[in-house]
Amino acid sequence: MKKVLVIEDNQDIRENTCELLELEGYKVLTAEDGEAGLQLARDWLPDIILCDIMMPMANGYEVFRALKSLPITATIPFIFLTANAEKKEMETGMHLGANGYVCKPFGPEELLQTLGRCLLSAGE
Repeated sequence: MKKVLVIEDNQDIRENTCELLELEGYKVLTAEDGEAGLQLARDWLPDIILCDIMMPMANGYEVFRALKSLPITATIPFIFLTANAEKKEMETGMHLGANGYVCKPFGPEELLQTLGRCLLSAGE
């Protein structure tokens, strides 16, 4: 069973995403801010991370950079989730080395396809 860490400050999005992924057979842990997400990622070592960009404590870019700087978490595939669909934001995330980018609101099919594609390309 693949482990997914969802780091999202919006409770409704976090809970709905968790429920969707659990229905698809994933084991899911959630964090409501970047700092909690960093700790869970280091402790739990998920197979993939879905992370909002605009969050309290540490934004998604800070979370991404911190995880990529640690050998134990550097290879975990990472997908940014954001309500900001501006091209500049997408380019920033992809330039940093993210494996994917999903704009909110997203449909179940879009999220699951992106998740599957990133896991497949990472050899999971």
